[in-house]
Amino acid sequence: MAQYKGAASEAGRAMQLMKKREKEREHLEQLKLKIAEDNMVKSNIDKKFSAHYDAVEAELKSSTVGLVTLNDMKAKQEALVKEREKQLAKKEQSKELQLKLEKQKEKKRKEEQKRKIASLSFNPEDEGEEEEEEETEEEEQDYCAKKKKLGKNPDVDTSFLPDRDREEEENRLREELRQEWELKQEKIKSEEIEITFSYWDGSGHRKTVKMKKGNTIQNFLQRALEVLRKDFSELRSAGVEQLMYIKEDLIIPHHHSFYDFIVTKARGKSGPLFSFDVHDDIRLVNDATVEKDESHAGKVVLRSWYEKNKHIFPASRWEPYDPEKKWDKYTIR
Repeated sequence: MAQYKGAASEAGRAMQLMKKREKEREHLEQLKLKIAEDNMVKSNIDKKFSAHYDAVEAELKSSTVGLVTLNDMKAKQEALVKEREKQLAKKEQSKELQLKLEKQKEKKRKEEQKRKIASLSFNPEDEGEEEEEEETEEEEQDYCAKKKKLGKNPDVDTSFLPDRDREEEENRLREELRQEWELKQEKIKSEEIEITFSYWDGSGHRKTVKMKKGNTIQNFLQRALEVLRKDFSELRSAGVEQLMYIKEDLIIPHHHSFYDFIVTKARGKSGPLFSFDVHDDIRLVNDATVEKDESHAGKVVLRSWYEKNKHIFPASRWEPYDPEKKWDKYTIR
């Protein structure tokens, strides 16, 4: 250390300054150590996050080989990040579960040890623990008594509150009604009806077949083709896809069933689509505001004939069936 030569007061002041500088140097050293420790903690955290995102990036590279759009890339990256986060959360949960299990084992081990000690000799600590257990049991009983006092009021309407038993009962009744309705509809679909139709090649050739209400127009055309092939040579090589069914001036698609028209009471341009027999309106007084109760025979037509003659009556009136289109608003009386 450098020696100062001069007055005694000046020497004392110099010593104080040197002590103050020493304290400041020590304080700076402590600050440096603290900053270094903080940096170490941050670097460890950054390493954890970098390892997490390095794994995600590696998975992303392996799963996106070749040309990938930006949206697909973003979606894949988000999915991988979420999956990685789930895995980390599962690991954390497993660690917590492991700690809980270890605590429970430790607790059981201590209880077993206490039980062995109690069986061997009198232990004053056990007595204290027993007293504590009795106090906790009394507190629990008091709490249960309070809960009983705060029970439900039977006069209050609680129908708007969620009730598991009531919901289960409602779901059971709903399921029973659904099954009952389905059985009823299946019974209706299995009922037989007589279909009157006319093979149209410029003139009508009327025939009748029996079908079930649940049969589709395709099933009906297949049955009609079997009946008509005996009398019309042009139909012997024809298939169902080459035939059309026209009912009340509407071209009916093959996938519809008779049941669809019966249930919805569908109507066409010139009469009801849900009546497949033929009858005339026999009312004595006509009313323009009331639909006529007439049903016309549906026409079975070759698609090739329709394409050649669709500009000529009656094919010029035909148009595809649209279930959303309503032809009129009056009803049969």
